[in-house]
This record gives sequence, C-alpha cells and structure tokens, in this order.
Amino acid sequence: MTEERLPAVPVSALPDTAAMKEWAELLVERARSEGVELTGDGGLLTGLVRQVLQTGLEVEMADHLGYERHAVEGRGTGNSRNGTTPKTVKTEIGEVELAVPRDRAGTFEPVTVPKHQRRLDGLSGNVISLYAKGLTTGEIQAHLEEIYDTTVSRETISKITDEIVEDMTVWQNRPLEPLYAVVLIDAIVVKVRDTQVANRPVYVAIGVDLEGHRDVLGLWLGPSGGEGAKQWATMLGELRNRGLVDALIVCCDGLKGLPESIRTTWPDATVQTCVVHMVRNSLRYASKKHWGQITRQMRNIYTAPTVAAAEAHFDAFSEDWAQTYPAMIRSWENSWDEFVPFLEFPAELRRVVYTTNAIESLNARFRRAVRHRGHFPNEQAAMKVLYLVATARKKNRENMTGRINGWKTILNTLTVHYGDRIADHIQ
Repeated sequence: MTEERLPAVPVSALPDTAAMKEWAELLVERARSEGVELTGDGGLLTGLVRQVLQTGLEVEMADHLGYERHAVEGRGTGNSRNGTTPKTVKTEIGEVELAVPRDRAGTFEPVTVPKHQRRLDGLSGNVISLYAKGLTTGEIQAHLEEIYDTTVSRETISKITDEIVEDMTVWQNRPLEPLYAVVLIDAIVVKVRDTQVANRPVYVAIGVDLEGHRDVLGLWLGPSGGEGAKQWATMLGELRNRGLVDALIVCCDGLKGLPESIRTTWPDATVQTCVVHMVRNSLRYASKKHWGQITRQMRNIYTAPTVAAAEAHFDAFSEDWAQTYPAMIRSWENSWDEFVPFLEFPAELRRVVYTTNAIESLNARFRRAVRHRGHFPNEQAAMKVLYLVATARKKNRENMTGRINGWKTILNTLTVHYGDRIADHIQ
C-alpha cells in the first residue's frame, strides 16, 4: 500500500467518516491479496500500529535533541542518540515490538509510549485501570455498561485482569542494580480470604539507584500474624539473589530484629530508623493533651545540626518525660544507634533517608485501592491490584518511579562518605 493510495484524513475526522472507511477497505484489500491476517502476530494492522508508534518515538527524539538523525547541526550539542532498547507493548490487536530510542544524557522521556508502560489503552486498559482502583469485576461490568453502554461479562473482565499476571511475575523477578544508594522498606496490612478472612502483611521495598532514580523493587504477601523480621530476612535475601549485592543506606521502621536481618543481607549497610515511625510510636505512649509539646521537642532532636546537639536535646526531652512516659523514652534509647546516622548528612540527603515517606505515600495509594473492597478473594487478586498501584504513573503527580530532585548534590555527599563502594558503579 503506497502512501499515494491512502486517503487524506482530516485531524478532526471521526472513526466512522468516509475517509476512515476507505482506509479500512484498503487494509482489508491488502490483507486479502497478500493472504495475511489483519491482527495478531504478523498482522497487517499490527504492523501498521508498530510503524505509527515507532515513527512517533523517532519524531519525539528529534524534537528532544533539536535535530534530525545524522544532521550536521547536532554535532557538538552535548547530547546525541545512543541506540535503542527493545520493548514489547500489548495492544487490543496483539503484541507490538518497538525499538525505543535512547539519548546519551538519559533525559529522553517519550510520550507516545511512556517509560514503564507495557499496555496501550483500549477496553483492556480501561478494565485494568478500574481494577487498579479497587473495583470488583461486578462493579467494573456495571461501570462499563453505564458509562460506555458496553456489555462485558465478568468472565471476560477476569480474563483481562489475568493478563497482567505474566507481566507481574516478570516484574517481580527482574534483575536489579548491584548497588543502591538508598533502600526503603516497610509493610502494610491487607485483608485476604483463604479459608477465612485474615490480615496479611504486604512487604514493600523501594530503591534509589546511583543516578537518583526511585523504583519499587518488589512486593511480597506474607503469612497472617503480622510483620516479622524472619519474613523480612527472606524478602531481603530475594533482593540480593536478584542482583542487589550492596546498599549504602537502608531505611526501615523499628521492628525488632529487622536491623540484624538487614546487616546479615548487606553487612556494610548503614541502617537508618524511620523518624516518622519513631514519632508515631512515641505518641502511642502519650496522652493527646501532651502531643503538641512532645512533637515540638522531638522535632528539635531529629532536626539537630549534629549528633552532639541531638543528644543534648534528647537529654532535655528525657528529663521532662521519663517519669510520666518511661516506655516512650526507652523506645528512643533502644533505637538511638539506628536513629542518628542521618544526622551526619546535609539537609538534601536527610530528606531522602530519614523517613520512609516514599513508601508511606505508596501505602496510602494501596489503602485507597483496597478500602472499597474490604477484602480480596485470594492472594493473586490482592497482588494484581497492589502491583498495578505500585507501577502506575499519574500525570502531574509525584510517582513512585522517577528521579529525585537535586540528586547531584546528594551524590556528592554520598561519594564523600562511601567513595570506595560507589566509585566502580558511577558511570
């Protein structure tokens, strides 16, 4: 099919216009004459979609760099094309193989097929998006019928959501970087029905690599009975088996035995207790009438410019509250060694490591997705929703994946403290 034979389609044309009909007739004619399918692997329409998407990516790269491929004006600009990365995208008409262009500076963010997106929207995209928001198959069926006047069986909806299981398995077992600057770990509880409905911990790990990119490293659904250091040891061992052989700083809550599990997995890691958890746990021991005064004093401790200053503020804090709330003071004393490491760092790095705030944000998204359901019918249903939430990217919103602002300053600080361990991994 030559370009001259294709009818012109105005930008404002709708899919049922005469021009689009002529396009469709030409595609069918071509498929019949060549004895090929329209959709599926090797299908004519699939190939056309691939070409459109590939062209879109190439146009975006040219716009990003400011010059076309092989153009002389691109010489000496400081950035250039750097090959491609293969990517398979699932569409309504089959899988489409693409070659996503890269630039040397690593700043290219395609819009045609965004990073991490493995599925283009359509009916499947709408179903999966609704499923990720916590809607059941029955609710999705009713929503599609009400909004789109489309009747889709619950069995079809289940099959569509099951399509992501393979992607989820690949994602959960993907290789990791050998060294991460920061690893943040935490757990959230969801209700899952087995023989009966039970609270099950979901273990979450987020990593920040040496280029400042934040990513969800994995999700694991643990047995009932609450979060445990032994379970964490298994999850951390899995991260190591996937290639994560060293972590500079690991930020976690104050779970008993967890720092030991971290040091067993990564002996050289600096273990940092999450300040948000310390403050929250402290307030559990105190009457609400004292919360204001206590939080102000605790803030003086964790914003102190030096370890010595923090110790002085803690001595005053202990003197004021040791008799009234001895358990609160004891919790700080027991966690002190894992609390103070971040005080040696400047403010930019403190914001990254002193709190599991990124995971707290992710957990909030998890809670919104599961709140409507009450409980999940089985483990796979729970993991599908949590996986979709963890990997979703929202426009104009802070996402779990992405680069941390001001990373160069943070990297300089990390290099001063951990130079020998970082040097071989910085590109």
